[in-house]
Amino acid sequence: MNEILDAIVAEDTTSADFAALPLPESYRAVTVHKDEQEMFAGLETRDKDPRKSLHLDDVPVPELGPGEALVAVMASSVNYNSVWTSIFEPVSTFGFLERYGRLSPLAKRHDLPYHVIGSDLAGVVLRTGPGVNAWRPGDEVVAHCLSVELESADGHNDTMLDPEQRIWGFETNFGGLAEIALVKSNQLMPKPGHLSWEEAAAPGLVNSTAYRQLVSRNGAGMKQGDNVLIWGASGGLGSYATQFALAGGANPICVVSSERKADICRRMGAEAIIDRSAEGYRFWKDEHTQDPREWKRFGKRIRELTGGEDVDIVFEHPGRETFGASVYVTRKGGTIVTCASTSGYMHSYDNRYLWMSLKNIVGSHFANYREAWEANRLIAKGKIHPTLSKTYTLEETGQAAHDVHRNVHQGKVGVLALAPREGMGVRDEEKRAQHIDAINRFRNA
Repeated sequence: MNEILDAIVAEDTTSADFAALPLPESYRAVTVHKDEQEMFAGLETRDKDPRKSLHLDDVPVPELGPGEALVAVMASSVNYNSVWTSIFEPVSTFGFLERYGRLSPLAKRHDLPYHVIGSDLAGVVLRTGPGVNAWRPGDEVVAHCLSVELESADGHNDTMLDPEQRIWGFETNFGGLAEIALVKSNQLMPKPGHLSWEEAAAPGLVNSTAYRQLVSRNGAGMKQGDNVLIWGASGGLGSYATQFALAGGANPICVVSSERKADICRRMGAEAIIDRSAEGYRFWKDEHTQDPREWKRFGKRIRELTGGEDVDIVFEHPGRETFGASVYVTRKGGTIVTCASTSGYMHSYDNRYLWMSLKNIVGSHFANYREAWEANRLIAKGKIHPTLSKTYTLEETGQAAHDVHRNVHQGKVGVLALAPREGMGVRDEEKRAQHIDAINRFRNA
C-alpha cells in the first residue's frame, strides 16, 4: 500500500505507471462480522454502539470483474446507512449480501462472513476490468453508490428502477471505508480538483440524494420561488438541500435542533430558521398519539417566516416523528418528498389533509447516474460546497459512526483511508481560494 500511496502523492506518475503497480494481497477495511449479527439483541436503538461492532480488518483484494474498477481510497465518509449496518437495523446487511450472491457466480464474491462497508470514496483508479473504456488507472475519481445490473428493461428509463438496483457498500460488499474499494465503472465521476481528498469524499451519497429528492423531476422538481421546508437543515442531507434551495432561487425554511445548527444555516445564507428545540415543538402526545395542535402551531410559525405562505415542498427524512406535521403544513397541491426514516419507518398522518388538499407524497431513493453526475458537476463548479465538519482516521471509524448515530455531528463526518493527513489532493488552488470560506464553513462552525 505504501508503494500505491507514493505513486498517488508523486506528481509525475503516469497511467502506465499505475497500471504496472503490483496490487497487494490484502488491504485494511472497516467491517461488520456475520457471527455478531445478534450482538445488540434486546437493546434500544440508541443504546447500540457502532464502536463495538465495527472492526478494522485485513481482507483479501477481491477479484476484478467485467465493467468494474479497483480504486485506491484516499478518503471516505460516514452516512446513516453505515450506522444502520453497524447496529444491524432495520435488518442485518448480510441478508442483502446473501441475496446478491445468488444472482450470479460473479456476485457470489459479495456473500462473505464479513461486510466491508461505506458508500462514499475519493481516490485513484488502480485497475479496470474488461469492457471499461471511459476510465484508466491513475484517474482521480469520486464514486456514487448506485450499483445496477441493467439486464432488465425496467431500469433503462431510470436506473433507480432496475430490479437489481443496490446501494454499494450497504447492499453490496467491498465498500469505501477501506484502503481499496471495488466499484462498477458507471459509479465513477471526476474528482473536483479544488477539493482535498476528504472534502471530495464527503458530498457523494447525500449530495446526490438531495439533488434527486429536491431538484430532479424524479423528485420534487423544485423551481424558483418555492418555499421548501427542510428538516435537519444543517445535517448531512439537509445541508445540501439547503444549498440547492438557495442556489435554485427557492426559499428554504430550515428546521434545526439547536442555536449552533441555526447559525450554520445562516452561514449558508438561509434566513428563515426554526429551532424546534427552543420553540418546544412536540408532535406526539405519547408513543401512540400525535398532537394536531402542534401541527397547527408549527404551520403558523412557518407562515410567519414566509409572509403568510404555506410550503410548496417538504424535504422529509426523519420519518415517523415528523411526517404527520409535514403532511399538514404542505400547501394545497404541494409535495412531501421522502428519502429516509431515521426516527422510524412506520409513518402516520391524517389522510384528510392529503386527499382533500390534493397533496403528493413522493418516495425518493438515492439517484441515478445522470443525477449523481449533475450533483457532482455542481460541486466541481463551486456552486455547491462540501459540508465536512470533522475527519477521523480509518481506525476511528467506530467513533465517527457513533457521532452520526447520536446526532452530535454537523454536516458530514469524513474518514481518511490511505491519505495520511487532511488537505492533500488539491489540484486547483485558484478555484479553491475563491471558495475557501464556503469549503470550511462547517469546520469553522
